[in-house]
Amino acid sequence: MLKKLLCLTAVLALLTAAFACAFAEEEDESFGDVPVSQAREEAEELQAAENAARQLLIDRIIETGHQLYIAANGKLQRAHYAGDIYVCKNFTVHVFRENSADFRLAAFPDVKLSVPDNLPSDACKPYSYGYCWEDVKPEDGNPFYIAAQFLYDKSLSKQENMERALAFMRQVQRGDYFQMSAEYYYGVGAHSAIMISDYDPDANTVHWMDSNMAGEKRNGIRYGKVQWDAVKDISWWADAFCKRGRGATLYRLRDDIVYVGD
Repeated sequence: MLKKLLCLTAVLALLTAAFACAFAEEEDESFGDVPVSQAREEAEELQAAENAARQLLIDRIIETGHQLYIAANGKLQRAHYAGDIYVCKNFTVHVFRENSADFRLAAFPDVKLSVPDNLPSDACKPYSYGYCWEDVKPEDGNPFYIAAQFLYDKSLSKQENMERALAFMRQVQRGDYFQMSAEYYYGVGAHSAIMISDYDPDANTVHWMDSNMAGEKRNGIRYGKVQWDAVKDISWWADAFCKRGRGATLYRLRDDIVYVGD
């Protein structure tokens, strides 16, 4: 399977170069030993496989979160220690790890995929910790890229920043990993969530799943609520991170994810 992925990736690169040439539209021409028509067909097959693989990974991640929500049955789960999967970032990493072994990036089929850690506090300055991740390269296993980002701009008015924050939230797509540094009803600090549907322009809402946005302490131990298909108007989200020193980032899975399971 890995050899096939490498071959198909090489074919895609050859096809891109071939299309840049004047003869690329001629069906009876060839690029090296590969007929252009054959190269085009194989490249389309690779693209279709990547699209299907990416969608499958997103489906699995969301379903895993759904199952954890069902298992919690409305009861708060321990979200206190570094290894507790119900801490907000741990939850999003856990549902990814549970499904990522069957997937790779086409160009790096031997590299396991992972979710980058949050950027350390010192590196976040002058902004507060939690608005973004470490910048890990695809060749090191990061299958995400920054689809959109909001950072409060103190040179602009509050209203102007809010307009930017709302525009940011309108870019939400199903499967996006959401990371923010916020001050809102449930607390102050970093929070992670996964969007489970595209932004709904008719209702002006987004739907997501997460853990430990809401919760409570019992005998000094934090317990968090697991949410699935939670829904809020985007102004609710924007108001949370549209503050001085705060921000948010949408991370999206790359298009070149391939399935290597079985």
